[in-house]
Amino acid sequence: MDPNTFPTKGNLILAKNSLALAKQGYELMDKKRNILIRELMELIDKARDIQTEIDGTFTSAYAALQKANIEMGIRNVEDLSFTIPEENSIEIKQRSIMGTEIPLVDFKLEDEKPTYSFFNTRVSLDEATSSFRKVKELTLRLATIENSAYRLAASINKTQKRANALKNITIPHYIDLVHDIQNALEEKEREEFTRLKVIKSWRSK
Repeated sequence: MDPNTFPTKGNLILAKNSLALAKQGYELMDKKRNILIRELMELIDKARDIQTEIDGTFTSAYAALQKANIEMGIRNVEDLSFTIPEENSIEIKQRSIMGTEIPLVDFKLEDEKPTYSFFNTRVSLDEATSSFRKVKELTLRLATIENSAYRLAASINKTQKRANALKNITIPHYIDLVHDIQNALEEKEREEFTRLKVIKSWRSK
Protein backbone atom coordinates (compact mmCIF):
# COMPACT_ATOMS: atom_id res chain seq x y z
CA MET A 1 0.00 0.00 0.00
CA ASP A 2 1.24 3.46 -0.89
CA PRO A 3 2.11 5.30 2.36
CA ASN A 4 0.97 8.55 0.70
CA THR A 5 -2.60 7.23 0.78
CA PHE A 6 -2.66 6.80 4.57
CA PRO A 7 -5.31 9.08 6.13
CA THR A 8 -3.06 11.71 7.69
CA LYS A 9 -3.19 15.49 7.49
CA GLY A 10 0.21 15.51 5.83
CA ASN A 11 -0.97 13.18 3.09
CA LEU A 12 -4.13 15.26 2.68
CA ILE A 13 -2.01 18.35 2.04
CA LEU A 14 0.16 16.41 -0.41
CA ALA A 15 -2.91 15.08 -2.22
CA LYS A 16 -4.46 18.56 -2.49
CA ASN A 17 -1.19 19.98 -3.81
CA SER A 18 -0.90 17.18 -6.36
CA LEU A 19 -4.50 17.76 -7.44
CA ALA A 20 -3.84 21.49 -7.88
CA LEU A 21 -0.72 20.75 -9.94
CA ALA A 22 -2.59 18.23 -12.09
CA LYS A 23 -5.36 20.75 -12.79
CA GLN A 24 -2.81 23.43 -13.61
CA GLY A 25 -0.97 20.99 -15.88
CA TYR A 26 -4.19 20.16 -17.71
CA GLU A 27 -4.96 23.86 -18.25
CA LEU A 28 -1.47 24.42 -19.66
CA MET A 29 -1.75 21.39 -21.93
CA ASP A 30 -5.15 22.57 -23.13
CA LYS A 31 -3.79 26.05 -23.90
CA LYS A 32 -0.76 24.58 -25.66
CA ARG A 33 -2.98 22.32 -27.75
CA ASN A 34 -5.21 25.23 -28.79
CA ILE A 35 -2.22 27.38 -29.76
CA LEU A 36 -0.69 24.55 -31.79
CA ILE A 37 -4.00 23.86 -33.52
CA ARG A 38 -4.31 27.54 -34.46
CA GLU A 39 -0.77 27.52 -35.85
CA LEU A 40 -1.53 24.32 -37.78
CA MET A 41 -4.68 25.78 -39.33
CA GLU A 42 -2.73 28.84 -40.48
CA LEU A 43 -0.07 26.61 -42.05
CA ILE A 44 -2.70 24.53 -43.83
CA ASP A 45 -4.21 27.68 -45.33
CA LYS A 46 -0.77 28.88 -46.45
CA ALA A 47 0.06 25.48 -47.94
CA ARG A 48 -3.21 25.44 -49.89
CA ASP A 49 -2.49 28.91 -51.33
CA ILE A 50 1.10 28.04 -52.25
CA GLN A 51 0.04 24.74 -53.82
CA THR A 52 -2.46 26.60 -56.01
CA GLU A 53 0.25 29.09 -57.01
CA ILE A 54 2.70 26.27 -57.76
CA ASP A 55 0.17 24.53 -60.01
CA GLY A 56 -0.40 27.71 -62.01
CA THR A 57 3.31 28.51 -62.22
CA PHE A 58 4.16 24.96 -63.30
CA THR A 59 1.56 25.15 -66.06
CA SER A 60 2.96 28.39 -67.45
CA ALA A 61 6.55 27.17 -67.02
CA TYR A 62 6.00 23.98 -69.03
CA ALA A 63 4.05 25.90 -71.68
CA ALA A 64 6.97 28.33 -72.05
CA LEU A 65 9.48 25.44 -72.09
CA GLN A 66 7.53 23.62 -74.76
CA LYS A 67 7.47 26.79 -76.85
CA ALA A 68 11.23 27.27 -76.36
CA ASN A 69 11.84 23.65 -77.43
CA ILE A 70 9.87 24.25 -80.59
CA GLU A 71 11.52 27.58 -81.38
CA MET A 72 15.11 26.66 -80.44
CA GLY A 73 15.26 22.88 -80.47
CA ILE A 74 15.25 20.53 -77.51
CA ARG A 75 19.01 19.86 -77.74
CA ASN A 76 19.88 23.56 -77.65
CA VAL A 77 17.58 24.19 -74.69
CA GLU A 78 19.12 21.23 -72.86
CA ASP A 79 22.65 22.53 -73.47
CA LEU A 80 21.69 25.96 -72.14
CA SER A 81 20.17 24.38 -69.01
CA PHE A 82 23.66 23.29 -67.92
CA THR A 83 24.65 26.96 -67.54
CA ILE A 84 22.30 27.30 -64.57
CA PRO A 85 24.40 26.92 -61.38
CA GLU A 86 23.64 24.27 -58.78
CA GLU A 87 21.61 25.48 -55.83
CA ASN A 88 23.77 25.57 -52.69
CA SER A 89 22.37 28.46 -50.70
CA ILE A 90 19.71 26.47 -48.85
CA GLU A 91 20.16 26.46 -45.08
CA ILE A 92 17.78 24.73 -42.69
CA LYS A 93 17.32 26.38 -39.31
CA GLN A 94 14.95 25.68 -36.43
CA ARG A 95 12.38 27.72 -34.58
CA SER A 96 10.24 26.77 -31.63
CA ILE A 97 6.47 27.00 -31.21
CA MET A 98 5.40 26.04 -27.68
CA GLY A 99 8.39 23.69 -27.40
CA THR A 100 7.86 22.14 -30.84
CA GLU A 101 10.89 22.52 -33.10
CA ILE A 102 9.91 23.22 -36.68
CA PRO A 103 12.20 23.77 -39.68
CA LEU A 104 12.86 27.16 -41.18
CA VAL A 105 14.37 26.99 -44.67
CA ASP A 106 16.57 29.96 -45.48
CA PHE A 107 17.76 30.51 -49.05
CA LYS A 108 18.97 33.28 -51.29
CA LEU A 109 16.88 34.34 -54.23
CA GLU A 110 18.74 33.93 -57.48
CA ASP A 111 19.65 36.86 -59.63
CA GLU A 112 17.00 37.33 -62.30
CA LYS A 113 19.76 37.90 -64.84
CA PRO A 114 19.97 34.87 -67.18
CA THR A 115 23.09 32.70 -66.98
CA TYR A 116 23.10 32.13 -70.73
CA SER A 117 23.79 34.38 -73.65
CA PHE A 118 20.97 36.19 -75.41
CA PHE A 119 22.47 35.14 -78.71
CA ASN A 120 20.24 32.65 -80.53
CA THR A 121 17.78 32.40 -77.64
CA ARG A 122 14.11 33.33 -77.48
CA VAL A 123 11.85 35.14 -75.05
CA SER A 124 10.07 31.86 -74.35
CA LEU A 125 13.28 30.51 -72.78
CA ASP A 126 13.50 33.55 -70.53
CA GLU A 127 9.88 33.03 -69.49
CA ALA A 128 10.46 29.33 -68.78
CA THR A 129 13.60 30.07 -66.75
CA SER A 130 11.82 32.73 -64.69
CA SER A 131 8.81 30.47 -64.09
CA PHE A 132 10.89 27.47 -62.98
CA ARG A 133 12.90 29.75 -60.69
CA LYS A 134 9.61 30.80 -59.13
CA VAL A 135 8.55 27.15 -58.84
CA LYS A 136 11.75 26.34 -56.95
CA GLU A 137 11.15 29.18 -54.51
CA LEU A 138 7.53 28.14 -53.96
CA THR A 139 8.51 24.49 -53.54
CA LEU A 140 11.00 25.40 -50.80
CA ARG A 141 8.35 27.42 -49.01
CA LEU A 142 5.80 24.62 -49.38
CA ALA A 143 8.26 22.00 -48.08
CA THR A 144 8.91 24.15 -45.02
CA ILE A 145 5.20 24.58 -44.33
CA GLU A 146 4.29 20.93 -44.87
CA ASN A 147 7.13 19.70 -42.65
CA SER A 148 6.16 22.22 -39.98
CA ALA A 149 2.53 21.12 -40.21
CA TYR A 150 3.54 17.47 -39.81
CA ARG A 151 5.56 18.21 -36.67
CA LEU A 152 2.82 20.38 -35.22
CA ALA A 153 0.25 17.64 -35.84
CA ALA A 154 2.48 15.12 -34.04
CA SER A 155 2.94 17.53 -31.14
CA ILE A 156 -0.81 18.17 -30.96
CA ASN A 157 -1.45 14.43 -30.78
CA LYS A 158 1.10 14.01 -27.99
CA THR A 159 -0.28 17.00 -26.09
CA GLN A 160 -3.83 15.67 -26.48
CA LYS A 161 -2.81 12.32 -25.00
CA ARG A 162 -1.15 14.01 -22.02
CA ALA A 163 -4.18 16.26 -21.48
CA ASN A 164 -6.52 13.27 -21.62
CA ALA A 165 -4.35 11.36 -19.15
CA LEU A 166 -4.49 14.27 -16.72
CA LYS A 167 -8.22 14.81 -17.19
CA ASN A 168 -9.37 11.20 -17.15
CA ILE A 169 -6.82 9.48 -14.88
CA THR A 170 -4.62 11.75 -12.76
CA ILE A 171 -7.15 14.39 -11.71
CA PRO A 172 -9.94 11.88 -10.83
CA HIS A 173 -7.38 9.83 -8.86
CA TYR A 174 -6.39 12.77 -6.68
CA ILE A 175 -10.01 13.93 -6.31
CA ASP A 176 -10.90 10.47 -4.97
CA LEU A 177 -7.79 10.38 -2.80
CA VAL A 178 -8.55 13.78 -1.24
CA HIS A 179 -12.15 12.70 -0.68
CA ASP A 180 -11.15 9.40 0.93
CA ILE A 181 -8.53 10.95 3.22
CA GLN A 182 -10.91 13.73 4.27
CA ASN A 183 -13.64 11.23 5.05
CA ALA A 184 -11.21 9.05 7.03
CA LEU A 185 -9.91 12.05 9.00
CA GLU A 186 -13.45 13.27 9.70
CA GLU A 187 -14.39 9.79 10.86
CA LYS A 188 -11.36 9.76 13.18
CA GLU A 189 -12.34 13.16 14.54
CA ARG A 190 -15.89 11.95 15.21
CA GLU A 191 -14.54 8.85 16.93
CA GLU A 192 -12.13 10.94 18.98
CA PHE A 193 -14.90 13.38 19.91
CA THR A 194 -17.17 10.52 20.96
CA ARG A 195 -14.37 8.88 22.95
CA LEU A 196 -13.56 12.14 24.77
CA LYS A 197 -17.25 12.70 25.46
CA VAL A 198 -17.55 9.22 26.97
CA ILE A 199 -14.43 9.75 29.09
CA LYS A 200 -15.72 13.12 30.27
CA SER A 201 -19.06 11.60 31.10
CA TRP A 202 -17.39 8.73 32.96
CA ARG A 203 -15.21 11.09 34.99
CA SER A 204 -18.13 13.28 35.95
CA LYS A 205 -19.83 10.36 37.66
